Amino acid sequence: MGGTRFVGKALVSNLKSKGHQLTLFTRGRHTLPSDVEHLKGDRKNNEDLRCLDNRNFDVIVDSSGRNLDETRLVLSHTGNPNHRFLYVSSAGVYANSDTWPLDEMSPLDPVSRHVGKADTENWLINEKIPFTSFRPTYIYGPGNYNPIESWFFDRITHDKPVPMPIKGDTITQLGHVSDLAEAMTLSLEFSIAENRIYNCSGKKGVTFLGLLKAACIAAGKTPNHLDIKSFDPSLLDPKARKVFPLRIGHFLTDISRIESDLDWKPKFDLIEGLSDSYNNDYLINRNLSPDFNHDDILDSF
Repeated sequence: MGGTRFVGKALVSNLKSKGHQLTLFTRGRHTLPSDVEHLKGDRKNNEDLRCLDNRNFDVIVDSSGRNLDETRLVLSHTGNPNHRFLYVSSAGVYANSDTWPLDEMSPLDPVSRHVGKADTENWLINEKIPFTSFRPTYIYGPGNYNPIESWFFDRITHDKPVPMPIKGDTITQLGHVSDLAEAMTLSLEFSIAENRIYNCSGKKGVTFLGLLKAACIAAGKTPNHLDIKSFDPSLLDPKARKVFPLRIGHFLTDISRIESDLDWKPKFDLIEGLSDSYNNDYLINRNLSPDFNHDDILDSF
């Protein structure tokens, strides 16, 4: 389901490199590889999904489902996969905690904006559909349509002051999109991965200030010359991302389960990953006139 943007695009590339034959169901808004089957439609439209009836798929990948109804509707047409259902969930399903990192058994947040993904995972378990689900933290890399690394790059390249919550010592965690795609493809080869949920991200956490410095190095700048403006984060919603791109609170997961089960490790460290994003995406597609109006709001806190 999908396959033309960010995670889906990276996963298509990875699956093709391993010899998989692919069928993509998309709305047809983006260019598709010539060597895949394309079925056009809206996944929320029952009539559009009828083209999936009487098809037989070994693997079904859902990288765009946000809630249970969306995934359940798709499977009502495809039926269960012969081998595995791969699902992109989110570490955003976890509740806030006093202890870090969070593992896959950590309590969930019933009012998270990602609660629909947790509902989907529970449904897959209860329906005994063979699945593997992945809970990334912040995904970054070429093709990222969420303003994460680009938020930092915009301010670095335009020599703008960088708003930072207090001391910038909040710890967060990023994972490169190619590493997520590799882990998802690899999971199909392991029986232990069936009916398992995996945190999947970079190995280490990083402070907001450390992330800014890493982005600066990736952009070929000297971190010592950064102009950092502190603001009081207590005046913002902790999970708001319109004025600051990351949730203002620790966000760190334990990835030891996926490392052990799949013999997998992230290939990208943070600076390498940010450099990949900067050189192979930001410099090519950057907005030459980014909007810094929200920075003025933060400056008043």
